Amino acid sequence: MNQDRRDRLRDAAIAVLAEAGGRGLTHRAVDAAADVPTGTAKNYFPTRDALLRAVAERCLEQYRAVAEDLAGSGPGPADARQAAALLAGLLRNVAGPGRPRVLAYLELQTEATRRQWLASLLDPIAASDFAAYAHLLRSAGLPAGPDQARALTLALHGAIPHLLAGAPATLAASGLDDLDRFAQDLLGSVHPGETR
Repeated sequence: MNQDRRDRLRDAAIAVLAEAGGRGLTHRAVDAAADVPTGTAKNYFPTRDALLRAVAERCLEQYRAVAEDLAGSGPGPADARQAAALLAGLLRNVAGPGRPRVLAYLELQTEATRRQWLASLLDPIAASDFAAYAHLLRSAGLPAGPDQARALTLALHGAIPHLLAGAPATLAASGLDDLDRFAQDLLGSVHPGETR
């Protein structure tokens, strides 16, 4: 099969899932979003489960690309200030160009509560965050034990749905209306007295 067309269909499926949710993810909707003849998505992904798998795999590819881009080729942030800037950049990506991918991923997580195979497929994305944030902390010269990595990772994961929803009162109450300050305060909470 044509890999370019397959990727185009997978990207269209991410857009559909992000915009219309799980119920809106149909072969016909993906065909329309990809601007291909009706039946094309079904030809590539014959079942709904195959379509969900394709979206999950594409989200994983995009996640890895974003993580590599944010990490750059260097060893990581040199101090807490740079670590906070990197975290704020990650959150800006989530709220900006990464928004469809993250919305699709959250929809996939909901689907995964009913499909164990999908939960297994998505597991590497969330699981790798714990190691990635531990590396970020170590690079910045901060303690990076399991407790600190868990606290940072789970706080970020918990913040993302609120950031995506964009409700002004919630953003203000959570500090997500100022991502630079939020990232600095989050690191300060995980490492009191070590990040100022």
